[in-house]
Amino acid sequence: MNVLPIDTPAVLVDLNIAEKNIRDFQRYCDQHNLRLRPHIKTHKLPGLAQYQLAQGAVGFTCQKVSEAEAMVAGGAAGDILITYNILGAEKVARLRALSERFTLSVVADSQPVIDGLSVGFADAQQPLPVLIECNTGADRCGVSTADQAADLAAEVEASPGLRFAGLMTYPPIGQAGRVAEWLTAAIDLIESRGLKVEIVSSGGSPDMWQAHQMPVATEYRIGTYVYNDRSLVARGTCDMSDCALTVLATVVSVPAPNRAIIDAGSKVLTSDLLGLEGYGHVVGHGDVVIDQLSEEHGRLVSAAPIDLEVGQQVRIIPNHACVVSNMLDHVMLMRGDVIDRKERVSARGQVW
Repeated sequence: MNVLPIDTPAVLVDLNIAEKNIRDFQRYCDQHNLRLRPHIKTHKLPGLAQYQLAQGAVGFTCQKVSEAEAMVAGGAAGDILITYNILGAEKVARLRALSERFTLSVVADSQPVIDGLSVGFADAQQPLPVLIECNTGADRCGVSTADQAADLAAEVEASPGLRFAGLMTYPPIGQAGRVAEWLTAAIDLIESRGLKVEIVSSGGSPDMWQAHQMPVATEYRIGTYVYNDRSLVARGTCDMSDCALTVLATVVSVPAPNRAIIDAGSKVLTSDLLGLEGYGHVVGHGDVVIDQLSEEHGRLVSAAPIDLEVGQQVRIIPNHACVVSNMLDHVMLMRGDVIDRKERVSARGQVW
């Protein structure tokens, strides 16, 4: 058995693959005159954020104020967009502190969010740029109609300390044409009120190679592409060879000829299925299914003899890489099968 000198369970990141993924999509965006704003929630590492910026990204996306704070503390300073409704005086105060040091923008989809931001920024030297989040069919956050988007844009522009900067959406997969119609209608309404729509921010890794099909967008937010994962392989977005993140696990029990147990459970692999069968792809063992997870155990089964033994290590491509990044304090950065270094996941647990 070829056993890596790494205590398991562990998260491995092949930098050769991750850096190639970053370069490849940056090249695509450059070819299509699209500003790339990567989402750091996938890797949570200031070093990779800096690499993304060095390749040509215009800035990066964070989901929470604490994520932005972690990136800045780690040296990944840049133009930051926080794509989450920020509520509460404490969070707004931290946002204000960040905005006084770095270029920062946020989103809003309701009057209470706008009001809270305005209270915190009313006496700021520079107004806070705010994008209106639009629900273009994914049915998460966002205003539901172009009229509502125009109304909130006007409210932002009229609020002390704020400035209307544009529109933001997380679009449904495979519906670029319908999303473009929605956004175009909103832009027309907003501009008819004398406001300028500087930014139209779209995103999503599943449709990354079709981003140019929605030319109304001025920038593209994307996260998972840096690592890729089994869900994107299943969608045809990438190949298994493009997956930079794997979970290294050890077989701790083989209690039956067709069943083995590994030391990676839901605390490492996550319980996300994303419509797939099993909880990850076992590299080199395509006939093996991870059919059950408890907190500390993963169950591997096979229709044939499983051909695994106690003490053997396996590498697993997870269903959803972004969640796995948030599971452990450190990742092992690799160059192929050579260990480069152990890296602290700076933005792990930053959910505030």
